[in-house]
Amino acid sequence: MPRFPIARVQCPGSGMAPAEPVEELWREVSISLMPVSLVSLFCVLLFCAFLCLSVQGVVTAATSLITTLAQKNPEEFKTSVSLAVARLSRIVTSASTDLQDYTYYFVPAPWLSVKLLRLLQCYPPPEDAAIRGRLTECLETILNKAQEPPKSKKVQHSNAKNAVLFEAISLIIHHDSEPNLLVRACNQLGQFLQHRETNLRYLALESMCTLASSEFSHEAVKTHIETVINALKTERDVSVRQRAVDLLYAMCDRSNAQQIVAEMLNYLETADYSIREEIVLKVAILAEKYAVDYTWYVDTILNLIRIAGDYVSEEVWYRVIQIVINRDDVQGYAAKTVFEALQAPACHENLVKVGGYILGEFGNLIAGDPRSSPLVQFDLLHSKFHLCSVPTRALLLSTYIKFINLFPEIKGTVQGVLRSDSQLKNADVELQQRAVEYLRLSCIASTDILATVLEEMPPFPERESSILAKLKRKKGPGGLVPDMEEGRKERSTDVNGGMEPVSVSNNAKTTTPSPSADLLGLGSAPSLNSAPPPASGASLLVDVFSENSGSPTALAPADENFSRFVCKNNGVLFENQLLQIGLKSEFRQNLGRMYIFYGNKTSTQFLSFSSSVMCPDSLTSQLNVHTKPVDPTVDGGAQVQQILNIECVSDFMEAPVLSIQFRYGGTLQNIAVKLPITLNKFFQPTEMSAQDFFQRWKQLSAPQQEVQKIFKAKHSMDTEVTKAKIIGFGVALLDRVDPNPSNFVGAGVLHTKSTQVGCLLRLEPNTQAQMYRLTLRTSRDTVSQRLCELLCDQF
Repeated sequence: MPRFPIARVQCPGSGMAPAEPVEELWREVSISLMPVSLVSLFCVLLFCAFLCLSVQGVVTAATSLITTLAQKNPEEFKTSVSLAVARLSRIVTSASTDLQDYTYYFVPAPWLSVKLLRLLQCYPPPEDAAIRGRLTECLETILNKAQEPPKSKKVQHSNAKNAVLFEAISLIIHHDSEPNLLVRACNQLGQFLQHRETNLRYLALESMCTLASSEFSHEAVKTHIETVINALKTERDVSVRQRAVDLLYAMCDRSNAQQIVAEMLNYLETADYSIREEIVLKVAILAEKYAVDYTWYVDTILNLIRIAGDYVSEEVWYRVIQIVINRDDVQGYAAKTVFEALQAPACHENLVKVGGYILGEFGNLIAGDPRSSPLVQFDLLHSKFHLCSVPTRALLLSTYIKFINLFPEIKGTVQGVLRSDSQLKNADVELQQRAVEYLRLSCIASTDILATVLEEMPPFPERESSILAKLKRKKGPGGLVPDMEEGRKERSTDVNGGMEPVSVSNNAKTTTPSPSADLLGLGSAPSLNSAPPPASGASLLVDVFSENSGSPTALAPADENFSRFVCKNNGVLFENQLLQIGLKSEFRQNLGRMYIFYGNKTSTQFLSFSSSVMCPDSLTSQLNVHTKPVDPTVDGGAQVQQILNIECVSDFMEAPVLSIQFRYGGTLQNIAVKLPITLNKFFQPTEMSAQDFFQRWKQLSAPQQEVQKIFKAKHSMDTEVTKAKIIGFGVALLDRVDPNPSNFVGAGVLHTKSTQVGCLLRLEPNTQAQMYRLTLRTSRDTVSQRLCELLCDQF
């Protein structure tokens, strides 16, 4: 057994305790795999250090060690959460004189505070109400102290104070469970956006990018849009400007998309060359995602090509072609707009590509105007031909043969171009072959054959935007996750987590049929929650050298985060050291679509990646879930998307399970996660007057139509939070309907394929007793029961 140095502790009265021996211990642990018995030994050693009240130096070093070990063995160190909260509480509620030997410029024990906050980010919010309440008080105290006047003008004071503040905000974002704290954190960061210190502005923008992904704080982040836009225009530091672009991208939704896209386009003209391609990708993604009017989308992309054509990748102009072809209502406008854009004396080659493709498909839609007659279109395109590269010329030749089919009256003119020596004897083989074959086709094929061969392109199959995939690759590991209308960046390993690999959550069960130890010392990362080594050497050899690791063990699906998605549709469903699963969902009537994002948090490729949705027998006739295949290979740091199409046939009680399998470092990983597809997702909110509500309420008076439950509040009884949850549940929140203004009243219609079920709800809070009474009335008893179960857990 290896020998480890003993942590030497100085007496409290003799000054700071030397932390070097414990730090040396931490380094030794970091470079070796410890047997389970040693983990237990270190638990005892570290918890003793944690409980040593007077020697802060040892506690600081021990916290570093516990954090590292907790990331590798989170279950072994779960009890450290309560100790960390207790220690943090003593620090943040103490005066600077109470910890005189460990106070740095009037900030009590800042290094230890930061490390404790970092340790707490290895775990979800504490389940124990007392510990959770104490932690909330600590975080509120830190936020309150940030508002106090500085006790010193020294930069060391502000640095220490802000270090603790930003780590506290990171923990608030990680937990994403306290709306009040999230909004307060956002307001605090907003004050830093105009701070004279560049580093603070940078950190504020970066943290707000993460806050923008939470449905609780997204609206609060949006209030700072003008400040962020101003930073984009006036900030000197390019890194801060880039974070401003990231924040605008993160806070974008349907209400502000046109304003943000316009500001990004304006900035693009003077943006640093190093970030232009990324801005182009983000503008293209936002324009597509939030395009209510696709004429605006076409105008935006063409303007994008005009401003930054050199930075518009193939993925961008490919995507605009796909969208125009798939949408009949925009084809004529696209043909007209691109024709007008091509009339400029100097056009970027990417614009010529888009123009050649669109006019070749839909030029006939504008040919009735003499200003855009067939011959004018052909002459305009051919005037750009000699200025283009070989691939673009090849595309234009294909456009010319399409013109022969669309416009027989210019057949002779087009054939003359194809017959010219510059085409038939071109030095480039591809251009020569196209000219010869197209010319021959136009000469010998009948009109019907020509129309069949050159018919309009069919709609492209629906798939993940290649632009989004390119942006994910460009941002690298942890750089991009689904935003809250899609994927946005978040750090939490809890339900609203993101791709920042800062913590480990044990939200789901992962099994590995083979041993987790690095037997040959080759550095392959161990899998989480791995099974114990086989008993016999023979089975060990099978596990190490066999291609197949045996049939996967059946897993109980992880559902720790399930209830958090009842009142929202987006966030991170599951995360461990290897994989992050994010969701973005949208529902309308009895139909829904769920985008699942699988993020590889490692630098090693996932092989044989597959996922399937399993429904219990009773659910198969009530819910139809159709999955689209996912890429079997996920590169290190990359993210892939899978789309689920959902149909609610009738009301249901259970939820489907998402089963994921992949091979990492030669080990088969199995993960099962409960999908948050609940009955309330198929609600449509219904506005009603007070008279209509109570008339309908009386009609639903049969005993089997009503479900009522009285329960104790699990969370803070905040009025605004309650309203947000009721709206997120899917019903319309009706104001001034209930005679008691403290009560909440809602109405909605549940849509299934077979029927529609009206629903009325009434929530009566009693703040003094910290209790709620929830009453639900629907025309179907099973619906009332299920909706009551789902909604009670939210308060």
